[in-house]
Amino acid sequence: MNTPSELTIVIPAKNEAKLIPTLLTSLARQDYPQMLNTRVLVADANSTDGTPEIVLSFRDRMRVEVIPGGMPSVGRNNGARLADTKYVLFLDADIELASDSLIRRALEDARAKDLECLTTNILCREGSFTDRLFYRANDFFQYLSCLHRPFSTGMFMMFSTQKFRELGGFDERVHFAEDYRLSSQVARRKFKIVRGGVYTTNRRFQKMGHLRVGWLFLWTAMNFWNEDHFLRDHHYWAERKS
Repeated sequence: MNTPSELTIVIPAKNEAKLIPTLLTSLARQDYPQMLNTRVLVADANSTDGTPEIVLSFRDRMRVEVIPGGMPSVGRNNGARLADTKYVLFLDADIELASDSLIRRALEDARAKDLECLTTNILCREGSFTDRLFYRANDFFQYLSCLHRPFSTGMFMMFSTQKFRELGGFDERVHFAEDYRLSSQVARRKFKIVRGGVYTTNRRFQKMGHLRVGWLFLWTAMNFWNEDHFLRDHHYWAERKS
């Protein structure tokens, strides 16, 4: 199908050879009619495990490219600068789209309601009951946030490209909760949580522990007004390895 896509997908990645095939396979299954013409940009941060080669092996199934990356904010911004579509979708490399209609429905909602930012729920089918409980709590607080200051996670964050650029993109000085910081600037009426969800792993909890992860997110929500909090080094990436 030669109809131009209205979407560009950006995926920051580093040493994701084990998990990114699952994400790309779930993208290839999407029923969005222009999926084959949708540009998928993987912003690779100097992976040493063959991630770029694995990504390019999907070129027979989608329009995928590897571009220079860095920290997640840098990789996302690098991809967004190349977007010439109405919408840009940011995905984490370690997730899987839980519904084959998720992208199509998100775009339909964005068009119909003139939305500027959309996200979805986070699901965890691995790990312990506690892992799943923490992600359910995240989803609950995400819905609750829509009453005051909505937030999206970078696991699945679709933006109007125009609005993304108006906001200046991701702040590359921020290495933790940069997704929260950007999405919270969107008006409530321009934001939506789309049903369907994405599956993620429990590796964040394995590397940092539930209490530390929970405290970081809670403390960040309480400091939404405090720029110094976001500019501080919370050692999030130093402890998280693939």
